[in-house]
Amino acid sequence: MSDRLKALSVHLLTATGAVLSMFAMLAAVEEKWSLMFLWLVVALIVDGIDGPLARKYETHKNWPTYDGVLMDLIVDYLTYVFIPAYALFKSGLLTGWIGWLTIIVIVYGSVVYFADTRMKTTDKSFAGFPACWNMVVLVLFATQPPQSVILFVVVGLTVTMFTNLKFIHPVRTKRWIQVSLPVCMLWILFAAWAAMVDFQEGSFAKWGLILTSLYLVLAGIAQQIIPEGVRRMR
Repeated sequence: MSDRLKALSVHLLTATGAVLSMFAMLAAVEEKWSLMFLWLVVALIVDGIDGPLARKYETHKNWPTYDGVLMDLIVDYLTYVFIPAYALFKSGLLTGWIGWLTIIVIVYGSVVYFADTRMKTTDKSFAGFPACWNMVVLVLFATQPPQSVILFVVVGLTVTMFTNLKFIHPVRTKRWIQVSLPVCMLWILFAAWAAMVDFQEGSFAKWGLILTSLYLVLAGIAQQIIPEGVRRMR
């Protein structure tokens, strides 16, 4: 297969995210939340694969007709933001004005963030929370905290979108990648497990999600605090 066809194949792989988002939305409309999240997990896996492939096969050079970055952002907004926000609102986890405020904060803040040309840092991390609401909402489904906690989490993470707090990219941030990539893979495993058991109480997957999520949220901030190259004293 020529380099051009390989590049085109990567673009087409990215585009499958739109189909997966449609499947997830159809499940959400029928309030089949576990199925919805399983489709979103598959979309997350595709999103993790297509980026490295796009760089390997130089899609911007070998098939420049399609803008892979733009395509990726469109799919990401559907799978990372829009569908999870809908699920959070319709699931019953939120009611009244808290529900309305929460989904407005998510969709409005995220679309502004996605348009920000400064979202990436020099080490390929994210400047501010990267609007991964698919991951956040899945953890909220698994833990089912009070509405006030959900509102606090959503507003807090949205505020961080517009700060210089760093959030790692598990695949592209080289520092600590030996830990970050396995933790991300474990998160995906726990997420699929939690969805398959329909977020049952007492599932070990819930605690796995909490622990891996804490690492993914805090690792970048820890990297800002801990100077690179610092080693333990023997």
